[in-house]
Amino acid sequence: MFGYYLDLAFRSLKRSPGITVLMVLSIGVGVALAMTTWTLVHSLAGDPIPQKSARLFVPTIDMWGPEARSKTGDNDPPVLLDYATAQALLRDARARYQSANYWIAPTVVPSRRDQHPFNASGFAVTGQFFPMLDVPFRYGSGWSDAEDADRAQVAVISSELNDKLFGGRDSVGQSFAIDGRNYRVVGVLGNWNTQFAYYDVPAYGGYMVQPVGLFLPFSTAVAARMPAEGSTDCFKRPAQPGFEAFRQSSCAWVSYMAELDTPARQYKAYLENFARQRFDWAPNVRLYDLMGWLDYFQALPPGVRMLPLAGVGLLIVCLVDTIGLMLARFLRRSGEIGVRRALGAPRRAIYAQFMAEGALIGAAGGVAGVCFTALGVWWLGARFPESWSAMLPRMDTPLLALTIGAAIVATLAAAVYPIWRAAHVQPAWQVKTN
Repeated sequence: MFGYYLDLAFRSLKRSPGITVLMVLSIGVGVALAMTTWTLVHSLAGDPIPQKSARLFVPTIDMWGPEARSKTGDNDPPVLLDYATAQALLRDARARYQSANYWIAPTVVPSRRDQHPFNASGFAVTGQFFPMLDVPFRYGSGWSDAEDADRAQVAVISSELNDKLFGGRDSVGQSFAIDGRNYRVVGVLGNWNTQFAYYDVPAYGGYMVQPVGLFLPFSTAVAARMPAEGSTDCFKRPAQPGFEAFRQSSCAWVSYMAELDTPARQYKAYLENFARQRFDWAPNVRLYDLMGWLDYFQALPPGVRMLPLAGVGLLIVCLVDTIGLMLARFLRRSGEIGVRRALGAPRRAIYAQFMAEGALIGAAGGVAGVCFTALGVWWLGARFPESWSAMLPRMDTPLLALTIGAAIVATLAAAVYPIWRAAHVQPAWQVKTN
């Protein structure tokens, strides 16, 4: 019987190809807009390092005490650490890996005379940063703990910066100038998404606008007095101007991340004991896992989070248009419906016939939606930086099935009212009129 209704639906759609094409395109465009925006936000808000995010934690410690909390009215500790607190955590080394980070933008001076100096956005980190985050390397590797301690003038650079400075060849062992000092390349990054610097979200509040070009040792950058380009929070101003007074102050400007191989409660107990011994007030610490930290900080911009709502709104507009077309189409066949009812067809048969027609329109709209969604995904991939490619949605089998399913469900939902109106056509009035 279902095959019979599909045959009727197919014959009916062929009789008015213009309206049929309009309905299919309306459903296809609406579903494609909704699915493209949803998959984009879902991808950007996903787990940036799913293989170990459950073991990555961000500690925050109250370095300012009750006086600061009473003035701000916020009981949460600062989201960044001051230099002295970060250094003390690094010395204790209670995690498997840990790194203090801050955002830098020093001036790179190319060795070639035909190239001008330029600012390269990057981060000052410790050597344990690279194994902690499973950073891939095209050439070389990160630096050692001994080089951290010696304040070695070494650098890890991105593939893009390597192409610019060294023509893309293996540059490990080569040197280049940063702010008037020579740094030796120890590693060149492989294919790694540096655009979303989830390891230092407070520095910039979301995704990096500039690509990350280099990483320098934390101790070396501090010794070179490289200023922090990210956000800085000072409860009390430094006693004197200059980087050295800033470093010795209680200003919060350092991010900290740790990979734990022990239960998180043990590390939090260590943090509480650390704060108890270091400060004169009751410990006030927090320990966030990576995904909890990103949620707390709302790393995805609010405007981006609104995109799925805009997509759903456009889908609703397309569905309203489809409802009008279906209603006009179904009521135009009132005479046919009246004759069928007069000959004994129950209302459920009318429902089944037009539901089959709606499902056929939805399936065709789903195919059109897949094509439009694929175009949308391609367009996004062409507009976003290449380093974001791992995070952007792709047209895979689950997305294809979801798009077709959403089109069919949306079309059937849009068809409910037109079908109800068609099923309640009065047979006697239609037969008498005809």
